Amino acid sequence: MGLPAELLEGGYAGLLRPVLFASHGGDPEAIHEQLIGILAAVGDAPLLRGLLEFVSSSSGASAEVAGVRFPNRVGLAAGMDKDGLAARAWASLGFGFAEVGTVTAQAQPGNDRPRVFRLRESRALINRMGFNNHGAAALARTLAEAGIVRGNGGAGIPIGVSIGKTKLVAVEDAVADYLTSLEAVVPHADYVAINVSSPNTPNLRTLQDGGALAELTSALVARAAELEARPVPIFVKIAPDLSWEQIDEVLAACEAAGIAGMIATNTTLSRDGLASSDHEASHQAGGLSGAPLTVRALEVVRYVAEHTRLPVIGAGGIMTTDDARRMFDAGAALVQLYTGFIYQGPGLIAAINAADTRRYPR
Repeated sequence: MGLPAELLEGGYAGLLRPVLFASHGGDPEAIHEQLIGILAAVGDAPLLRGLLEFVSSSSGASAEVAGVRFPNRVGLAAGMDKDGLAARAWASLGFGFAEVGTVTAQAQPGNDRPRVFRLRESRALINRMGFNNHGAAALARTLAEAGIVRGNGGAGIPIGVSIGKTKLVAVEDAVADYLTSLEAVVPHADYVAINVSSPNTPNLRTLQDGGALAELTSALVARAAELEARPVPIFVKIAPDLSWEQIDEVLAACEAAGIAGMIATNTTLSRDGLASSDHEASHQAGGLSGAPLTVRALEVVRYVAEHTRLPVIGAGGIMTTDDARRMFDAGAALVQLYTGFIYQGPGLIAAINAADTRRYPR
């Protein structure tokens, strides 16, 4: 059990975050890469993992979703650990699961730099990374070398893998591209998330259209059933910018295909809710995450939970314990952090877990 949430939050905000945000000339992506490198080293060293766990770890209410047992309901969202390099470190920070990726069938560099922008007054980020990763096969090797196999608890927590479309592959050929990634990562994934909602790969979001999504999800669910006697659960991650009618189409396609659950939401193209001091950065292309997304992500989670029996993972704009509580109250079975973790650190994980444990004591 780590330090109290208040102490973690204060230490991060007052000491560590200023140093992190000022390093590398304030370049958010360079800071991100350094952090992943440090956590990768921690994950490879049991003594360092134990020390991190002593300082930061927390326990919360457990849950079973889509046949997977989660030790607590707070997870790491995709995008933070794209190549799974730090997969063995996330449990020590208090997370109940981690989603690595998004990976694609082919390795790709992503979009040109700079491609990450911090909007501090808005407590937000804009990114146009473009699925930069070493490829699904490389991720599978990394997880295998770390001893992470589906169901074996090698990371201490369940590991999900997010898969997306290779940029150079035409949308018409997306199904085969996703199948290649699925086949590579299945042995090491406790669940697989289909990313069809990033705004940073051209035409990717068209795969959320009813017909295209029905074809993609049906093919992936069928292949998962062929690969293992107990098929890996497959989730679909949707954009916050869909209309209610479009979400209805998405849910119908997912239910018909046998999808195991939904993740709501990805980043948004909207620039509503930004502080006036951040308006210049708002013209940057890419997806917006953080506090400006809080209200819309919650609306989408509530709508999805009310219109399907599929479990929902709530993501987007979770910056405080109350944001997480509202997600749970709206019907989310689990939540994921990304921007909130960057701004608030491990204290946010601990605070959400502590509040969840008070509501659902063991």
